[in-house]
Amino acid sequence: MASQPIPMEPKYIIDLIIKRRWILMVPFFIAMIVGIVLAIKLPKIYEASTLILIQPQRVPQNYVQPIVESDAGERINTLSQQVLSRTNLEKIIKDFNLFKNGEHSMFMEDMVGNLRKRISVNISTGRRRENDAFSISFQGQDPESVMRVTNALASYFIDENLRLREAQAVGTSDFLESELQNMKSRLEEVEAQLKRYRESYMGELPEQLNSNLQILDRLQEHLNESQQNLSEAKVRLAALQNTGSLSRETTVIIAQDPQRESNDIGQMRAELDSMLSRYTERHPDVVRLKARIAEMEKQAASGQQQSTTTSANSRSRQTAPLSAEYRIQYTEILQEMKRLETDIADTRAQIANYQKRVENTPKREQELLSLRRDYQNIQTTYDSLLERKLEAEIAVNMERKQKGEQFRIVDPAKLPQKPIKPDMRKLFIMIVGAGLAIGGGIIFLLEFVDNSFKRPEDIEEDLSLPVLCTIPRIINQRAKRMIRLEHISAAVFGFISLVLFAGFTFLTQLGVESTLGLLK
Repeated sequence: MASQPIPMEPKYIIDLIIKRRWILMVPFFIAMIVGIVLAIKLPKIYEASTLILIQPQRVPQNYVQPIVESDAGERINTLSQQVLSRTNLEKIIKDFNLFKNGEHSMFMEDMVGNLRKRISVNISTGRRRENDAFSISFQGQDPESVMRVTNALASYFIDENLRLREAQAVGTSDFLESELQNMKSRLEEVEAQLKRYRESYMGELPEQLNSNLQILDRLQEHLNESQQNLSEAKVRLAALQNTGSLSRETTVIIAQDPQRESNDIGQMRAELDSMLSRYTERHPDVVRLKARIAEMEKQAASGQQQSTTTSANSRSRQTAPLSAEYRIQYTEILQEMKRLETDIADTRAQIANYQKRVENTPKREQELLSLRRDYQNIQTTYDSLLERKLEAEIAVNMERKQKGEQFRIVDPAKLPQKPIKPDMRKLFIMIVGAGLAIGGGIIFLLEFVDNSFKRPEDIEEDLSLPVLCTIPRIINQRAKRMIRLEHISAAVFGFISLVLFAGFTFLTQLGVESTLGLLK
């Protein structure tokens, strides 16, 4: 006979559960025991976390510009690498005596790796930069150690951030100081070059051009005046030579040197050519110089004639001594002429020197322009570096006084009350579901393989014959006692299962410590 289908009527299912209650209660009882054991024996992992707010600098940026600028996420990642370094984690392991139960069976590398995996840093960035924050979480089996380690990690982050910002600010300040010293050395070098150049070409500098031109004009006027005075002295000397003492003295005519007179006239003509290159022929100095040249030429011609006559007469007559006054005047005129000639030569040398200075001024101006351009560029760079250096020093003081961007703990880590691992709710659902599913599965399997008729309707459907009546099972006294004993045993066993279920529920919902506290 084929297996009969299992009816899905509620009354039949309830009767089936009552009938096969032991098959359902035993797996459930075992499941509760297993669940309680797991709830007590499984290692509890607690987690503590702290929230740290990134607080912007307290001094307005209009007054102090920060020199430590970086993205919050990048800076936190950098700090995480430093805080989670092996050196720092080894210090945490020793300070908080972590892994005390298994420190002899684990290498330090394994302990550091295990500790690093249990630490997590989560960044939560707001819409505005001043709302940036991040959280630090740590997991462990000891709630108090978890709380202490989390707070210690937060302190490490805050201290490391202050140290890192100060180090960056000081490093920037030192770099600017080094560059400032280099630029100062270059500036002093260019200043020394300018100084040496000005000392080497003093008198040819562009700012001295007007002064040189004025001096050149004065020297030219002085030269003209000296030449005029020399011409007048020569005229006086000629007049003195033509005038002699008539009483008791023989006329003595002192002849001038024709070669010297010719040289003076040549110089005056050269001076005339120089003046004509600058002035017109109607200029007073040009007219006066022409008249003087003509007069000198006349005197030269008359002097040569008188010298010839005097030379012839001197042979026939005895020379008479000159008077003292005549000799004094003659000597004075000669000395004056000598002084004027020396002065004219000196003046011409000075004129040539100043003309050379004026001619060299454009060249010096170009060379000075190049030196000044380099000096100005270096000076501008130096001033910029000096300004940045002062700003960097202010920023360093701001960081040292902790007025810059800081990390502030908003929610410190607290002692965790409930473990996050294992998940007791999931464990409760899995154990209860497994106990009921095993019992229900066995019942379903037994019913599925049972090929007997389960209801009168099944007989009618299978045999197509009506069922007139059903005869219940006849139970004797001994069977009744066994049934009653079985009912009592089932009730006791069910009560124990319910107690275990209640205990498992408390363990998973309140925790082991709270449940033990309720029992006490």
